[in-house]
Amino acid sequence: MGKYFWFAMIPVLLVSCGGGGHKGYLARSYTVKGVRYHPLSVDQALRYRETGIASWYDESSFLGFKRGNTSLGEKVGRFDVSGAHKTLPLPCRVKVTNLENGKSLKLRLNDRGPFVAGRIIDLTPRAAKKLDFKGKGLTRVRVECLSVGDGKYKKKRSKGIPLVPFF
Repeated sequence: MGKYFWFAMIPVLLVSCGGGGHKGYLARSYTVKGVRYHPLSVDQALRYRETGIASWYDESSFLGFKRGNTSLGEKVGRFDVSGAHKTLPLPCRVKVTNLENGKSLKLRLNDRGPFVAGRIIDLTPRAAKKLDFKGKGLTRVRVECLSVGDGKYKKKRSKGIPLVPFF
């Protein structure tokens, strides 16, 4: 049983090393605190642009060495630059612009939230620091979706009106 057992376990071990079990992107509806959320379709998400309030969240435990899992089942590192959104498909890349100082940052959304009224996005502490609002806690931002999905499932926002030659 020894060598055959370990040979049979190789696929199981390789699967467990994956990023969280999602394939392409996650857009299923979900409920938090009695409120039902319906994520946008990929096409809707690629046109998404919203202005509102951003906050930051920190799930660090003892001395910040261990962090929780995201909605995609991924581990979050202490120095990750990422965020959470209630209705964009996960994962997606967004551009977040701090409207109070003009600083902007492109980051990957891989979690759900914020579940606080009036807030449109939650960012990790490092992202909040790069946008220069960590000390303040909240800031006014513009969020624009750049792409949805990972790898071969990734879909990007079009850059504008396509050039069509006139014949």
